[in-house]
Amino acid sequence: ELAACVAGIYVCFLTWGVTQERVSTATYDGDKRFRHFIFLNLCQALIAVVVGFIYMKMRGQMLGKLSVPLLSNYVLLGFISSIASPFGYAALRHIDYPTLVLGKSCKLIPVMLMNFLIYGRTFSLQKYIVVALITIGVSAFMMLQPVDSSKPSKGPVSSSSIGIFLLSINLLLDGSMNSTQDRIFSRFKVAGTSMMVYMNMVSFALMGGYLLIAPYTNTIIDTVVQQHPSVINDIVLFGFAGAVGQCFVYHTLENFGAIVLVTVTVTRKMFSILISIFTFNHAVSLGQWASVGVVFFGIALEA
Repeated sequence: ELAACVAGIYVCFLTWGVTQERVSTATYDGDKRFRHFIFLNLCQALIAVVVGFIYMKMRGQMLGKLSVPLLSNYVLLGFISSIASPFGYAALRHIDYPTLVLGKSCKLIPVMLMNFLIYGRTFSLQKYIVVALITIGVSAFMMLQPVDSSKPSKGPVSSSSIGIFLLSINLLLDGSMNSTQDRIFSRFKVAGTSMMVYMNMVSFALMGGYLLIAPYTNTIIDTVVQQHPSVINDIVLFGFAGAVGQCFVYHTLENFGAIVLVTVTVTRKMFSILISIFTFNHAVSLGQWASVGVVFFGIALEA
């Protein structure tokens, strides 16, 4: 059972990562890049609701009743989820995908920062060492990025700095979302897949409502259906892989615990970086390889 969960997480999220990079960076039908990421997230949320509901039915689980306090927490969770992702996609305009994945491995930093600023919590020396290692590793990875002489200089404020700023906002929102999820689990004792379904319902409603009033919605339909129909396959694969992967994540968490899940997800991110580098031909220096090692050594200490 554990082997099946590990294989499911690897297959789903490695596929999800490759598809995410292709959708966000590649050109379709020899034309412009796909830029309508709210629509992409809308499709992902819809697929996640359907897959999550089917998974719960297969296991004989019920969504459970919604109280007003629980609903308000789900609305908050869906709102944070809806606004966090666009910052990650915006960051990809300025940094490459391996840097994004490496940065997304640093969720401990915003979680600790938010706990310190909001709740005044302090942490053990080990956690500060872990944060230091991760910060040093990510910073070194950015500074040691090989210079592409074929691309023009972007001036004193580098494009990568803008990318890191956008990624930092994404991480802070992710940290807030994780804190909200922890609060829901501890206070309401809900099942993980139930949270998955309700959160994506809210996200779908919020993003769908936004697109209904957005002046460029017709442009999105024209882009997807008429100009770049080949992107539809990637959008469906992206949403399906992410949704099924989440089911494997919650099943692993419920049956084998957080330590096993963290170990699996950390190693999965390592493979995501490797696949991205070799599939999309990213230039990586020897120093950057060492930086990746420092980051994952720090994460391993935390695990």
